[in-house]
Amino acid sequence: MLKIAVDAMGGDFAPEVNILGAIEAASDSEIEIILVGEENKINEFLKDRKDLKGKISILHVEEQVGMDETVSTAIRRKNTSMKKAIELVKEGNAQAVLSAGNSGAMMALSLLLLGKLPNVDRPAIATVMPSLKGHFILLDAGANVDCKAEHLLQFAYMGNAYHKALFNSTSPKIALLSIGEEATKGNEATKEAFRLLKSSKLNFIGNIEGKDIFFGSADVVVCDGFVGNIVLKVGEGLAEALMKMLKREVTEIITGRLGYMMIKPAIKSFRKKVDYSEYGGALLLGINGTSIICHGRSSAKAIKNAIKVAAEMAKKEIYKTISESLEHMEEINESTNSFNRLLCS
Repeated sequence: MLKIAVDAMGGDFAPEVNILGAIEAASDSEIEIILVGEENKINEFLKDRKDLKGKISILHVEEQVGMDETVSTAIRRKNTSMKKAIELVKEGNAQAVLSAGNSGAMMALSLLLLGKLPNVDRPAIATVMPSLKGHFILLDAGANVDCKAEHLLQFAYMGNAYHKALFNSTSPKIALLSIGEEATKGNEATKEAFRLLKSSKLNFIGNIEGKDIFFGSADVVVCDGFVGNIVLKVGEGLAEALMKMLKREVTEIITGRLGYMMIKPAIKSFRKKVDYSEYGGALLLGINGTSIICHGRSSAKAIKNAIKVAAEMAKKEIYKTISESLEHMEEINESTNSFNRLLCS
């Protein structure tokens, strides 16, 4: 049975949403959930749930990482719910970990305690986003503000492996986010990354502009963490604003209330497609284990879905698949370098 460690004290609405999300996810017979945090607070929600015995257990930890706490402070502290949850994976007592707490601390502690995969310079946050054709994976969504071309190439290989595992795809279309479709557009890192991706064996379709990413022409969109985090936050904010504007405009029309009732199912379907809680959380790629970073405002539904994603990726051992993919990347790069040296000799 897969064991998933949940930082019960992480997030804006902790511990309630984390516990309720765990209760909803506990219906899966293949998952056992370990809630890490203050036992008394957790037991308030579990004391009358004898049906969950053997499905949800508690690891008592009194301290927690604050949402505004610096990463360096979080690393130095020894007994926080976030750190103990990650240690469960490190020690082999859980197969995946997730937290809706301080994302910078979650990333840093996962990297420190679980370590990087071979051939990975920098781990990346991969988030699933909606498009007209379904979904695409965006990375990096905030782990690395400044990136070199080689890092973007690694992100592409990791995103390629993640897409295959998550959506059972065979040859995901990889695109590089830039200010124009031409290979000559972008900063120096982007232009060099274009060259590296073009020479790789990935299904690289070229540059993609911001206005095109939601149309679904690419399955994996690669960028640095500064740009990626802005894309993520703008996307979330725009979707929420559009829902409110649409509802307001429809209801202001004389026949709007009747019209709203007629289109309500379509609006509900649209809301579901753009709701981040449907995707649970973002997987931290490039570390030696399965670590999920959830939205700070996660609902119980988001936590439930994050637990399911964590279990699925742990079962498929996605980190091993990524490691194998990066080994292949190294072989290609070495062959390319040897060919280049031969040309120059």
